[in-house]
Amino acid sequence: MSLKKGLIRAGRTLDSPRKSMGGGVVRGLTLDNPAGWLTGEDSISMSRDRAMKVSTVNRCVEVLSTSMAVLPVYIMNEATKERITNHQLGGVFWGRANEAMTTFDYQKLMMCNQLLRGNAYAWINRDPSSGAPRELIPLPPDYMSIQIDTAGHLWYLFLNPQTGKQTRLRPEDVLHYKAYSEDGIEGISVLRRASLTLDTSIAAQKYENSTWRHGGQPSGILTTDADLGKAKTFRTLPNGQKEEVDPKEQLRQSWERTYGGPDNAFRVAVLDVGLKYQPISMTNTDAQFVESNEVRVSDLCRFFGVPLHLAYAGKQSYESNEQNGIEYVTYTLLGYETQWGQEDSYKLLLPSQRAGNQRVKRELKVFLRGDTTAQAAWYKAMREVSGLNPDEIRGLEDMGKIPGGDKYYASWNYGPLDQWSELSAIRALGKAGAVAPEEGSEA
Repeated sequence: MSLKKGLIRAGRTLDSPRKSMGGGVVRGLTLDNPAGWLTGEDSISMSRDRAMKVSTVNRCVEVLSTSMAVLPVYIMNEATKERITNHQLGGVFWGRANEAMTTFDYQKLMMCNQLLRGNAYAWINRDPSSGAPRELIPLPPDYMSIQIDTAGHLWYLFLNPQTGKQTRLRPEDVLHYKAYSEDGIEGISVLRRASLTLDTSIAAQKYENSTWRHGGQPSGILTTDADLGKAKTFRTLPNGQKEEVDPKEQLRQSWERTYGGPDNAFRVAVLDVGLKYQPISMTNTDAQFVESNEVRVSDLCRFFGVPLHLAYAGKQSYESNEQNGIEYVTYTLLGYETQWGQEDSYKLLLPSQRAGNQRVKRELKVFLRGDTTAQAAWYKAMREVSGLNPDEIRGLEDMGKIPGGDKYYASWNYGPLDQWSELSAIRALGKAGAVAPEEGSEA
């Protein structure tokens, strides 16, 4: 089996056990068994699937992964700041990353792995003759490990789940995007760093579900003047034998079957044997449940670096949301864009291209556009200082070129300060010539 086929098939068998370097079998960080993610005080075992059922986690991952997936990728000459439109990387960045994924799908998956696994890997399938990348194939983090040999060189090890064969990959052939790292080699997932907050969120979610299952009230007390301890009740087992049943437990189960759950809420209770029902007067608000839930949402958003309004939380004004959006780009997306750009530039560009100051970049301006009035004012200002020509402005709005649109314009009201006197004289002469009558003509 070829390496490429093994990599593609590996993505569909994430629940298989992982073989360790020593030959034994250990469970990797699979979807259902995240051994090693949480230790010590973590009371609830955390997995990616369970974490994604927390709405705030799901939303933050969706926002971040989609944000990175929609960023346009371009190649730029760092020295001249010119964009290179005809480039050999166009196939993987502007077409399909591999035969199974568009560039959007590829980048979204890589970001999800970086957030939830702590590490995102992709094998670079190169052209044998030129060495240029032909495909970028994501590698399942469960089947990846990093080895540093005795000479201090780093290698990536991929375990093929179909054959059990381990392949050693050169670092220059593997893209590796890391989350927060303590050693600079492997990343630590947000799930692990936010495990305590996630534990609390899942426990609170269970509490809320339990509350609604019991009709919106936590619990209550059934009282009676009768001595239930003296009453003997028996039930017949499948083998025909009789078993004594605790009358109190039987009464409780009968009450829950009849009146428990949201479907039975507000149902009229019929009490006999002198029974009286006394509810425990405790509500979610009394327990500060709503307030604590807001705190947990805010905490999780902080771990992911996502503003509250993007997680559909908080009560910020429009102006606050706009400013928070700018900070999201500046303090969250810019970091990922820089990391991805440096990794892509070093491993996807050929040495001659890097020597020619070529770099892989992603366009963050797509998230910095304001409303139409602010955008029009920005275009006007950039055109007046020759920052953009008409065709470039139209291109940003997905519009075609126009005749003469490649020319740059500048205002006559601006000029170099050291030529101010000369320009003033020329301007004065031009105005005088425009209004003065020609020599020899009548006044």
